[in-house]
Amino acid sequence: MAPQQPSSMEEQSGELCEPESEEGEKQGPGPPSDQAHPVTDAPDGGWGWVVLVATILVLALTLAFPSCIGIFYLDLQEEFQASNSETSWVPSIMTSVLHAGGPLCSVLVERFGCRATVMFGGVLSGFGMAVSSFSRSTVDLYITTGVITGLGFCFSFQPAVTILGHYFVRRRPFANAMSSTGTALGLSTLPFLGDYLQNTLGWRGSFLVLGAVLLNCSVCGAVMRPVRPRKPRKSEVMSNGPRPAGKKGCVLGISQGLASSLRKHMAFDLFCSNLRFRVFSLGITWMMLGFVVPLIYLVPYATAHKMDPSRAALLLSILGFVNILVRPPVGVLFSLSWFKGRHIYVFSAALLVNGLSNSICCISASFPVLLMYVLTYGLSMSVVGSLMFTVLMDTVEMNRFPSALGLLSIMESVTLLIGPPLAGILVDRTDQYTYVFVACSISVALSALFLMVSFYWLDSRDAAQKNSSPASGSAAKPAVNLAMDCQYSSVPTDVDKTNNPSSEAETVTNV
Repeated sequence: MAPQQPSSMEEQSGELCEPESEEGEKQGPGPPSDQAHPVTDAPDGGWGWVVLVATILVLALTLAFPSCIGIFYLDLQEEFQASNSETSWVPSIMTSVLHAGGPLCSVLVERFGCRATVMFGGVLSGFGMAVSSFSRSTVDLYITTGVITGLGFCFSFQPAVTILGHYFVRRRPFANAMSSTGTALGLSTLPFLGDYLQNTLGWRGSFLVLGAVLLNCSVCGAVMRPVRPRKPRKSEVMSNGPRPAGKKGCVLGISQGLASSLRKHMAFDLFCSNLRFRVFSLGITWMMLGFVVPLIYLVPYATAHKMDPSRAALLLSILGFVNILVRPPVGVLFSLSWFKGRHIYVFSAALLVNGLSNSICCISASFPVLLMYVLTYGLSMSVVGSLMFTVLMDTVEMNRFPSALGLLSIMESVTLLIGPPLAGILVDRTDQYTYVFVACSISVALSALFLMVSFYWLDSRDAAQKNSSPASGSAAKPAVNLAMDCQYSSVPTDVDKTNNPSSEAETVTNV
């Protein structure tokens, strides 16, 4: 059951995407001016459309980027004499850190706001890619391209999604679907850009230019102004009290702060108390084991069967264009009231089709067959990408969404980290890419069935409890049967006698 949305924007926005206090400090010791930070009850438009466009561009530069590393796959293998499993660690670490940095990103969002965190993430990711162009070993790539760039992606991606949820309430499914087209936009443009840069500058020059491109995340973050002014937190006010002195008090304070931060930014309490969130997070973690692997190995699979690299990169671009065309109408469709409460079933069905579509690659490596695979995969991926955040927002309250996303990201990062290297080991030992697509098909399809069956059982249980509660409530009230000839008359109180002195005291008769 989807939780009720907060009745006011104050309850909805919480203290997550509020502005920094620089302007308030400039104005003096008093509170920030309302004119500098206008408060709106329900944006659902206005400047929210600018934030939506900025979020689309951020997702295009972050979520789609690891999949495009496959274009440089063979160049990295030849440069460092690396195997498939060793090379696959580069996009694997990048994607894993992108999701695993969620709790740290939540801390930065609370301290500095969404806008500053997105801008810092753009600088960090651009710096990581630029430095990676000077790498001398695969370990250097793991640190620069994997850890530094991936952490910058995390700091840009998660706050952008979070602040979008605060700008849109009634149109949130549509806004999420439109923002998810950013991934499609990146998939359709970055392969062309990467292929052109590779043919012109080589992989080192390409990484340097791509680092400059990633700096645009900072530009997008600059327009993500907060929804309402920041309020002083109780924790900040109470933090000025006396603290235990000495090493023991310092260690105790650090441990308490760490425990409080973990509870606040990783939603362990939600995972233990909210069964729907627990099922959804486990299903998504299972799904990620094979969801992104086909995107990484599609280009190497095609080029290994003598396909021209440009045509192989075209497959990823077609996948992106399919997502761009499909996701907006999908977002409009699933914004209809009929789909309220049914988002998870549409999501699971699309995920099942997505998993089964990977088996198409086993037929042949020719361009027509892979084109059919890309079209099927792209259609199902559009629905999955459009509804993923919507289902999570239906599962938890909006003020707990960032912490729930942080815990989910940590769980995803484990399978995202081990998925591509396991696929690389499978290729090294069998010399066949088809086994990778079969394994991904089984993994993703089983996760879809797990989500579908689990939520159906939860809905059936809740419906049974709801139907049985009125019956049990009425049964608890004992029935009182009175004889037909028992007539009761009202007996006036002293107040009645005072107001009406002429009235006589009435007695109960015929009992």
